[in-house]
Amino acid sequence: MNNESMILDIIKKRRSVFPVQYNDTPIAKADIEKVLEAANWAPNHKCTEPWRFKVIQGEAKTRLGLFLSKKYEELDAKPKAMKIKKLQENPKKASAIIVICMQRDLKESILEWEEVAAVAMAVQNMWLQCTDMGIGSYWSSPGLIKHMGEFLSLAEGEKCLGFFYMGNFDGELTEGKRKPIESKTEWITD
Repeated sequence: MNNESMILDIIKKRRSVFPVQYNDTPIAKADIEKVLEAANWAPNHKCTEPWRFKVIQGEAKTRLGLFLSKKYEELDAKPKAMKIKKLQENPKKASAIIVICMQRDLKESILEWEEVAAVAMAVQNMWLQCTDMGIGSYWSSPGLIKHMGEFLSLAEGEKCLGFFYMGNFDGELTEGKRKPIESKTEWITD
């Protein structure tokens, strides 16, 4: 099998694996570092490298869950008990949560959407690396992320774009389903 088909196979198997599916087997720090190294090679305009990551493990996962659930209760007029529980429990189920942040170029030398896109490509690299390693992962971007400056130290111009949950799971990733690319492509030759 050539490298091109191996890459396409990994892309086709990339899936959201949710915290409820994770088992208790920890992910080694070296594996998390490998996932972060994959992120670091994302394309980005003018080499701004806008991705920033904060790895949350151990008791900090419980603190994150409590922060999210309390913030939700504070902001929602009719908070739902099930959502409160999910916000508290999901972080604890993960082996690691990587907070996905974007550091805006303070000179604004490029458009903000380009930096958001670069961070998204970095996350896609992380997701593909996790897929290749058999690690379950999921990018969550709840509305509560806009309040993460109250939980984390964020630099000037830095903002949270979501959480990348990681965990080992039982089973394996299988190829997903998509409509044929021909239904989404127009060839313009004249």
